[in-house]
Amino acid sequence: MASAPNPGPSATTAVLASVAAVGIWRLLAVAAPHVAALALMYETETDFGSRLSFLLAWGILNFFWITLLRRPALSGALSLTMVVMLVLLSRLKHDVVQMTVNFIDLMMIDRDTVAFLFTIFPNLRWSVIGAGLVTLPLMYALWWLDPFRIRRLPALACKLACLAALVFYSAYHPDEAWRGYYDDGYLSKFFRSGVTAVSDFVEYGFMESAAATNERLNIPLVDACHPAGRRPNIIMIHDESSFDIRAAQGIKVPPGYGSHFKSWDGKERTFLAESNGGPSWFTEYNVLAGLSSRSFGRFAYFVTRLASGRVERGLPLSLRRCGYDTMSLYPAYGGFMSARGFQMTTGVERFLDSHDLGAKDVEPDSFFYDKALRLMAERTPNKPLFTFIYLGANHFPWETRFRPDLLPNWRAPGNLPSIDEYLRRQAMSAEQYKAFLAGLTKNFPGEPFLIVRYGDHQPEFAPAILEPGLDEGAIGKRLDAYDPRLYATYYAIDAVNFEPVKSDAVMDTIDGPYLPLVIQEAAGIPLDPSFAEQKEIMLRCKGIFYGCKDGAEARRLNRLLIDAGMIRGL
Repeated sequence: MASAPNPGPSATTAVLASVAAVGIWRLLAVAAPHVAALALMYETETDFGSRLSFLLAWGILNFFWITLLRRPALSGALSLTMVVMLVLLSRLKHDVVQMTVNFIDLMMIDRDTVAFLFTIFPNLRWSVIGAGLVTLPLMYALWWLDPFRIRRLPALACKLACLAALVFYSAYHPDEAWRGYYDDGYLSKFFRSGVTAVSDFVEYGFMESAAATNERLNIPLVDACHPAGRRPNIIMIHDESSFDIRAAQGIKVPPGYGSHFKSWDGKERTFLAESNGGPSWFTEYNVLAGLSSRSFGRFAYFVTRLASGRVERGLPLSLRRCGYDTMSLYPAYGGFMSARGFQMTTGVERFLDSHDLGAKDVEPDSFFYDKALRLMAERTPNKPLFTFIYLGANHFPWETRFRPDLLPNWRAPGNLPSIDEYLRRQAMSAEQYKAFLAGLTKNFPGEPFLIVRYGDHQPEFAPAILEPGLDEGAIGKRLDAYDPRLYATYYAIDAVNFEPVKSDAVMDTIDGPYLPLVIQEAAGIPLDPSFAEQKEIMLRCKGIFYGCKDGAEARRLNRLLIDAGMIRGL
């Protein structure tokens, strides 16, 4: 009897044979990065939209590398490395400034950024070198292990398909800006922000301005400023995270709380900042350039870096034209958000950062006040001085007790521990400010001083106590809409041996960009053409700047400054 015909190997046997031929380790090398990416997606992305965006972004990265290298194992490993680095950098950035990394961070990488990172993390350079020495051999091993080769044209088509899908989804479901404050969704937010950032840049560049105007500003001349009376020394004090917490219901405050917010005439005045909870540099731009960070739209987070070398207009420049020397005391490294470059662009001649001042970590206000008194004593005789003192002791976190040796008689009013610590630091600030005023009177008898203080933004916990019934999403929408309740701090005017000049610009409530104008008016300094124009806007809009006419007044002023050569390259 003839034997039965051999049916040949089964499909399962054929697959197993193929696996054996390729090698299980080589297959794992291809699959492992994708499995790890899926695990990372479920760990960091929170809803369907963000997970869909993650998958599309993962496809873009993988097919990008496959188009270049043709090897899926190495491409997956490179893509996973990039995603992990993005997650780590996002968490680091969120720990520092409560925002995750977005695409604009990539657009804004410059020498100052790299120098600042290597300064605050001195071991980072060796960590990068060490990571490179470990990673390169692994990448070579994957290059050797990978048994597959994928054609470039299909990989490019897949990459473009993923990109088109991501652009379509991001255009019709844009990621709300307030989600950048959430510590999650790192990859999806990064790629979706790229779509909106590129779209906004194509539409208006980095900064909004009117398309054209027939009006012109006269370029201010150095010798055109002739104040009528004696010019006072001017001190502007950046009071970190300070606002009148009595705006929230149910907060217990110590006796006498509130006097720190009053001006020389006994009035309390409101300062409307353009940031909440963290980015002090928004207000730094307001009070030095006299312009709105909101004009930068999605690029506002990088306002001082963008303005550095480009916005040659501001309070220090105007005062220099009136014979002032200008100086700034800064509590961090000068490379942070290009602070040194920005402040010098606006007219600061002498910029002293924490290294120059000998600061060790966070210093109390008295440290900067004492440094200022010493430096003022070294100024040019018979020449007025503008000094910008940037304080930082009231910065978060408030869960730890800052300098317990200071204010030993303090008694907590009985709020949450973090709020009581915030109030303690405010009491320290008020006490040390009084000592500073006494130092001015003692060290400079008979010399006139105008001192203007402002809260740069509310503390990060303020929205929760101001609007206790709202969840994070609702608060985020209020912040996006610039609800004044969530942006109101204070500004106060004081004087030593000087009577501030009365002016209709010294209003009860002002937007942050008007503060340079208020200072010049209170000091009796003639306004240059750009600030004279801005004063007309201030009076027309009753102290509101960017919010007036849906931003039209701010865009018009930006155009005038561009045409006058004071703003370039934005």
